[in-house]
Amino acid sequence: MVWIIGFVLAQSWIPQESGTTASLRGVSAVNANVVWASGTKGTYLRTTDGGATWKASSVPGAADLDFRAIRALDEKTALVLSIGPGEKSRIYKGTNDQWRLVFTNPDPKGFFDALAFWDAMHGILLGDPVDGHFVVFTTVDAGETWKRQKTPPALANEGAFAASNTCLIVRGTREVWFGTGGARVFHSTDGGETWIVAKTAMRNDGASAGIFSLAFSDVRHGIAVGGDYNKTTETTGNIALTTDGGRTWSASGGTPGGYRSAVAYIADRKMWIAVGTSGSDSSIDDGRNWKTFDSGNYNAVSFASGDAGWAVGPKGAIARFKP
Repeated sequence: MVWIIGFVLAQSWIPQESGTTASLRGVSAVNANVVWASGTKGTYLRTTDGGATWKASSVPGAADLDFRAIRALDEKTALVLSIGPGEKSRIYKGTNDQWRLVFTNPDPKGFFDALAFWDAMHGILLGDPVDGHFVVFTTVDAGETWKRQKTPPALANEGAFAASNTCLIVRGTREVWFGTGGARVFHSTDGGETWIVAKTAMRNDGASAGIFSLAFSDVRHGIAVGGDYNKTTETTGNIALTTDGGRTWSASGGTPGGYRSAVAYIADRKMWIAVGTSGSDSSIDDGRNWKTFDSGNYNAVSFASGDAGWAVGPKGAIARFKP
């Protein structure tokens, strides 16, 4: 038992030099060598040597955009998602550092939140409600075209958080979940064509509170994290667990050390990692207990394996996971 506790406490983030001061919220690890990241001022970054060196650039014509999400399709191709009202929400596709605009939000009152892919061809996009319903688009051609899907009604003033690109997650070939500021989880098993909705015990007592991130270890076991980003160290209502694929959610006996904007599951270590503005935590018992291992401010995480994971944050912060 002593060895297990030591194993949990041994985790750390090792900072790397990003070459930018942009605030970073998007990160996508392809493998142990190739990782993409994105952030404010139209910024994107890529490393091909595991983060020993990063190349920071900006998408042409996107200097006023905030790329809150990036999804690598392979080592040389990625999609970046900008957030903002109406046409400020866009998707650009880049191959070998040549970028082009492939999709612009068609709703003047719309606001994109997150982007996920089941494989290199099939993906899904989430946006805040328009006309009382969350906005969902899907693609079957690697992001070249997007088709609107139907969703159940949203609650009054319910939205999603574009904080880490993990309020929307996918699994397998068709399954998808997204969490909301209304502390609810939407779940589809058919690629976003039909949905069921479940309430959780997460706090949603203000515009800055709710579910910020989801992760699943298998088809049944999942964790939602969040809280209130204006109350960074408060632990009340910042986690919920499911053991039935998201049909029902319960509170955990233990909690991460504060508001958390992202959670990830590392399959080959059977470990969960949660990050936020007040620190990072790990769990090896499916979220029932957590140990804080870092006090740094990180917004998002991505793991290619237990030995290849990265976190990003404000002022160009990038760090590699040390197991």
